[in-house]
Amino acid sequence: MKSFDDLTEPELLALAISNEEEDGRIFADFAHALRDEYPDTARMFSDMAAEESEHRRQLIDQFVERFGEHIPLIRRHDIRGNVARKRVWQVRQLGVDAVRRHAAQMERDAERFYRAAAARTSDAGIRKLLGDLADAEATHEQRASEIEAERLPAKKRDSEDESASRNFILQVIQPGLVGLMDGSVSTLAPVFAAAFATHDSENALKVGFAASLGAGISMGFAEALADDGKLSGRGTPLLRGFICGLMTIAGGIGHTLPYLIQDFYAATVVACAVVVLELLVIAWIQWRYMETPPVSAAAKVMLGGALVLAAGILIGSS
Repeated sequence: MKSFDDLTEPELLALAISNEEEDGRIFADFAHALRDEYPDTARMFSDMAAEESEHRRQLIDQFVERFGEHIPLIRRHDIRGNVARKRVWQVRQLGVDAVRRHAAQMERDAERFYRAAAARTSDAGIRKLLGDLADAEATHEQRASEIEAERLPAKKRDSEDESASRNFILQVIQPGLVGLMDGSVSTLAPVFAAAFATHDSENALKVGFAASLGAGISMGFAEALADDGKLSGRGTPLLRGFICGLMTIAGGIGHTLPYLIQDFYAATVVACAVVVLELLVIAWIQWRYMETPPVSAAAKVMLGGALVLAAGILIGSS
């Protein structure tokens, strides 16, 4: 990898051309990925991709005029410390608003690149050229904002944001909440039954880990196989299954870890406190994302958790 400070003026301009080509493809990929669910945002990114293509053409013309026909192949990942672009699918999973923020950051990164390049050259002509490119990027960022305002007025943006929030709840919050509830509640009985049956922290710990992992694997497969997401709009089954399974394990492990404490009674007191915290978190998620009244949500989860906890203690003590 080359250092940015070691690049010659032709290499700097060649890198700028490569950057513009890559950014244009990213905007086109965003447009393609969003065209079904968010058509207005997709059209905005199509316009931005066209702007990048025009910008790239101007850069090539300037390079040919100053340095000739051959443009060396230099890309971002060839330069040490350069900003690496996230993959489109990584940004897309974070929601449409994250995609918009990422696009704005791309423009700011490009402007910063040109400012840094202009600052390190002593050639007056090259300095002017790179400064003009930085100004062009700043203008381009402004143009991107104008495109967004034109393609995505407030009503359309609010509609898309509402749709994105609904998808987030269906594809992430809902399977995660199901897993957390199952892991937190269903593992209470075996963990506390083992604890009170043996009065040994190590046994309770082993049972808790086994119950949590088993429940996580089971819930993950059940969620993934229950719905392919095509008609329900709940997203890819693998993602939902992974989220559900992971949160199931987390819910069970939470009140299992206190049994790392060797003293049985101290471990049980901490575990009970963790159970209360887990149930409050579940109630908060129901209130925050499912619009369940907070008192009703807390009462339901506390009642269910208390019944399962009592069952485990009674069975273990008998």
